[in-house]
Amino acid sequence: MKQGARGGGVDRKVPDTPAFVLHPHVRSDSDAREADPALEEAVALAAALPGLRVEGAQVVRLPRIHPGKLFGKGKIEELGQLFKAQEIELVLIDGHVTPVQQRNLEKEWGVKILDRTGLILEIFSDRARTREGVLQVEMAALSYQRTRLVRAWTHLERQRGGLGFVGGPGETQIEADRRAIDDQLNRLRRQLDKVVRTRDLHRKARAKVPFPIVALVGYTNAGKSTLFNRMTGADVMAKDMLFATLDPTMRKVELSTGDEVILSDTVGFISDLPTELVAAFRATLEEVTDADLVLHVRDISHAQSDEQAADVEAILSSLGVANETPMIEVWNKADQLPDEERQSMEVQAARREDVCLISALTGDGVGDLVAEIAGRLRPATITETISLPLDAGRARAWLYQEGVIEAETQGEDAIEFRVTWNDRQKARFAQLTGAADG
Repeated sequence: MKQGARGGGVDRKVPDTPAFVLHPHVRSDSDAREADPALEEAVALAAALPGLRVEGAQVVRLPRIHPGKLFGKGKIEELGQLFKAQEIELVLIDGHVTPVQQRNLEKEWGVKILDRTGLILEIFSDRARTREGVLQVEMAALSYQRTRLVRAWTHLERQRGGLGFVGGPGETQIEADRRAIDDQLNRLRRQLDKVVRTRDLHRKARAKVPFPIVALVGYTNAGKSTLFNRMTGADVMAKDMLFATLDPTMRKVELSTGDEVILSDTVGFISDLPTELVAAFRATLEEVTDADLVLHVRDISHAQSDEQAADVEAILSSLGVANETPMIEVWNKADQLPDEERQSMEVQAARREDVCLISALTGDGVGDLVAEIAGRLRPATITETISLPLDAGRARAWLYQEGVIEAETQGEDAIEFRVTWNDRQKARFAQLTGAADG
């Protein structure tokens, strides 16, 4: 953790902001996430943003949401005393906070409020490295600000007692701010269009290369980048941290089976991903929709692994990833399981054709995963017998170059071959011999 100015010496770094994390849990909400794991994830989100020092965290159980201040009067007073005692400057609320609630709570507590959407936007803004990623984050942040700006002004107008019919004293400012944001959004869209067109050209160029695309997807911090590094020998940022990877990374890799593929590491998914970011990063995740094989990497040691998997599957469905796209579930972090639980997982994985149990960190099971990937991507083959004239040297050489010949028998007028090949090779051979005949 960074040492702040209070630590003395010559260190002049800005001190970390003392923050507190709250997870509102509404008892009557049947769709609400389980409170304790949700709070743990919210704390991990806060830890992923540089410059924050989480001083505490708490689940706030509510019978209902209070429209004006989110929490009840007694709870607000109790938390206010706690924040004052701990000198908290930033409160992160793991949920949606309306502009009205944010303004009222900041006034009550004398702190800055950031809700879940705002926090994730801050993390994405800090992590974006590619031009496309930076533009998409800026657009998402502006869309978020535009909504809150309008709502906040509307609330202020009601308080100020504007006439309503012809607009109140803040109407001109509302329109001016809205136009300024819209102008910025239009400018960013034009810039993003240019970047996307360039990326499309790169994608089309890749499409001409006969390498299948294997896309890694999964909940954030499931170990995708660690697996990517192990399979490619690359040095992609891989930390025990939410959203360690933001921009997509692609590498051509030769598997131990000799097969060559393009491996794509993508941004991690998360429950309740802000709608602004789902829209903004749809283009970034297009590599998944184009993939020949999807590896759904799961942290099988996580207590909420099943719930995380459901979140990922819901996002994949919203992206239009077809059900017919082959998928392997990669149960990662087997090294973190107790022995008895690991043995149970090994039995479960062995019973399913679409599951591989691995540890990307230690390499256990990765060899079996690579073999499974190669088997899924390798086209189906057929074995049959063909004949060629004795003088068809070019066609014979092509068969040997492709490595499809099982046996060769020479007769008086022709050579007979037993070959094992796929449909693509058979079609190419037909073109070759047809051209030769012509």
